[in-house]
Order: sequence, then structure tokens, then C-alpha cells
Amino acid sequence: MALSVPGATGCWGRVQMAALITFRGTIMRYATGVGLAVLATCLWSLHGLIFRQIDSAEAWAVLFWRSVGMVPVIAGFVMWRARGRVIAACTAMGGAGVVGGLGLILAFGGAIYAFQSTTIANAVFLFSASPFLTALLAWAVLGERVRRRTWVSIAVAMFGIVVMVQGGLAGGALPGNIAALISAVGFAVFTVILRQSALADPMPIVLLGGVLSALAGFAMTSVTGAALLVPWADVAWSMGMGAVTLAGGMVLYTIGSRVVPAAELTLISLLEVMLAPLLVWLVLGETASHATLIGGVFVLGAVLMNATGQPRATPVAR
Repeated sequence: MALSVPGATGCWGRVQMAALITFRGTIMRYATGVGLAVLATCLWSLHGLIFRQIDSAEAWAVLFWRSVGMVPVIAGFVMWRARGRVIAACTAMGGAGVVGGLGLILAFGGAIYAFQSTTIANAVFLFSASPFLTALLAWAVLGERVRRRTWVSIAVAMFGIVVMVQGGLAGGALPGNIAALISAVGFAVFTVILRQSALADPMPIVLLGGVLSALAGFAMTSVTGAALLVPWADVAWSMGMGAVTLAGGMVLYTIGSRVVPAAELTLISLLEVMLAPLLVWLVLGETASHATLIGGVFVLGAVLMNATGQPRATPVAR
């Protein structure tokens, strides 16, 4: 039995044909993909709470142990998807998969270095460039045109982030600012590679990114002289973060990417910017400024505005 979508032509035809993409035999629609991406962002927003529990481990040690916790979970998921043929699945991703894995390590490593080297406000503001960069890359590489509503939503989200961080915006350290922008570029590259229809299963890309991140964390602790053997409590928190929130979020985000355009995916990911400080405020009592609350409303509104304007497609069996 074949499925088709009436009037599925042109750019929006490709979006509507997303209803034909299946996951283990189940048809996935746009709304499902959006829901998975939102759940992924909710998981990632817990990282701020977890980082508060880590006592003495420095950033590169956290990157290493977090990746060590993430890799077995992703490998197990790839094994399940590939019915045990992990090596074949990894080989099938080809050069595009390697590029996506490198993009992921830039996203992880750049973010950590940025938080170390510039103000949090500068880093968050530069991270928010990811939807713009993703939209341009998706147009150039995949031919995905970005809807006017999505551009407006991105602009509204950017305004909300400016409101959230305006009190802390400063010149900052140039290397840290550059690292934050590199992180945004890396996440954009990763997201666009996920959207490539030639990749039947994009999860091996995440696996490669996790392995590369572990190697990068190990190398940077050697270069900087930071301790890799940190207290067991810090190791446990870091590995738990990798195995649960990071790995779980990457699985959900990657599956959702099969039916959600790239620019919209990274727009949804901006919810983390809003949720992370709010969760720290609610759980740990760390003060959230009025600017954070007001800016968060704009970010949430932007994501909702974009999602509610998505055309719906009804697959028809024939």
C-alpha cells in the first residue's frame, strides 16, 4: 500500500510529504515531530540544574564523562534500530554523517569554551543565531525554503533573548564570543545533515559526535592540565547527564528532525534558553530577573506562533 498527499508539490509539498516518513513502521506527522523536539529541549534544559550539583570537575572533564555516559545509550539505540548491525549502520552514513558528527562536536565543545571565556549573556545571545544559520544552510544545501511565519518567529525569539540577556551584554572576551558562534554553526550543520533524506537512519551521526566529544574532552584535559579523575559524585552526575538528558534529548530531536524543517527545529531548541534559568529558579531558588521572565514569554510565543501556522497534511492510502 502506498501513501500520497494530495497537492504535495513544490517546497510545501516536501513538508507535507513528511507525513510519509515512518519510524519502525509508524507514520509520523509534523505535530509529532514538533512534540519530540520540544521534549528534547525540555530534557536539555535540565542541564543547568545538573551542573549545579557538580562540585569540582572542570568543563572539559564534564564533557568527557558526559560523553562517556552518552555513547553507550546511543550505541544501544543504534543497535536496536539497525537490528544489531551497528557497524553497517555507521558505515552507511558516509561523508555526510562525518560532517554531522563534526558539527556536533563543534556545538558541544564551542559551548563549553564559550561559557568559560565570555559572559553567559554573550554566549546565549550568540547561540541564538543558530536558527538563522540553519535556515541559510538548509536553503543552500537542501533547498528548504523558510516560511515567512518562521522568519517572523525567529525574529521574535531573538528579541526575547535580547530582553533576557540585555543586562549582561558586554564586549566579553573575543575568543569566547567566537567559540559561541562556532557552537551555533556546529549545531546548524548537525541539524541540516539530519534533514538530508539520503540518510535512512541519522542516529549513527549522534553516536559519532559523542565519541568525538569524549576524545576532545580527554585531549583538552591533557592540554590544559585539568583533572580528568574527579570525585565520583561529579563523575556520576556528568555520566547521568550524558546517559539520560543529553542522550534522550538527542534521540528525540533526531527522530523529530525527519518531519520538521531544519530552521524550525533550531527555533524550537531556543526554548532551552528560556526553560533552563526558570528551572534553576523554581528548584534551587536562584533569582530569575523580570527580564528573563518577559523575554521567555517572547521565546515561547515565537515557537507557538510558528507551530500553529504549520499547514496540515492528510495522508491518503491508495
